[in-house]
Amino acid sequence: MTGPLLSATELRKAFRRDDGRLAALAGVDLELAAGETLALVGPSGSGKSTLARVLMRLLEPDAGTLHFSGQDLLALRGSKLRALRRRWQMVFQDPLAAFNPRATVERVLEDPLRVHGIVARAQRPQAVGALLERVGLPDNLRSRRIHEISGGQRQRVAIARAMATAPELIVLDEAVSALDVSVRAEIMALLHGLQQEKNIAYLFISHDLALVREAAHRVAIMDQGRIVETGDARQVIATPASQMGKALVAAAMKLPRRDGTETDR
Repeated sequence: MTGPLLSATELRKAFRRDDGRLAALAGVDLELAAGETLALVGPSGSGKSTLARVLMRLLEPDAGTLHFSGQDLLALRGSKLRALRRRWQMVFQDPLAAFNPRATVERVLEDPLRVHGIVARAQRPQAVGALLERVGLPDNLRSRRIHEISGGQRQRVAIARAMATAPELIVLDEAVSALDVSVRAEIMALLHGLQQEKNIAYLFISHDLALVREAAHRVAIMDQGRIVETGDARQVIATPASQMGKALVAAAMKLPRRDGTETDR
């Protein structure tokens, strides 16, 4: 494929409020290449999650264009859209809220295999085992209920579920922010390994600039429904050009180095 995997131009989305209309997206342009990690950062209310849901076709934009692998996503409906949906997935901050907490791990991983007709019923147990192995979870976890396993295990299950459809793009909406430092490092290493193996693109939504600096190829900074700065992640975080970029870096105060020491910004 030539050109970006995902591209958006002039995306707009407004919501009605008692005091009028809130422009959550005010003309967003964005491109994401295959195998690339693009981090999306910005203050609360800047439009990050709204943009992610529009890109995933979970929300319809009011205006703009959206293409995935050269196909016009906004022109697709019904079975054509469903057939394409398996090529992108989303991992949320809290899988306990995203999943039925009383469902078993096996049921959670079987659902995308069944819904998208990926694996015949007789082969699903083996496919579930392969997904668990891929994300470093023991096979005997399949019978446990989601609410019975740890937060780190739940996030690995969420990643395994996303991987079930062999996607080209995964949107990670604050997917590691609720985890402790050691578990977060394990999950990020897992995501990096999967990206290297499968050439998956990630849209990585985060407020953690230290993590973004280490994990992302590029970063896009949002403010009031617009992308106000984009570029190489390390360069933008080191010398932001936008006012919002400068404010975010200043708020971070200290960013840990790879060696574990800290440096004042």
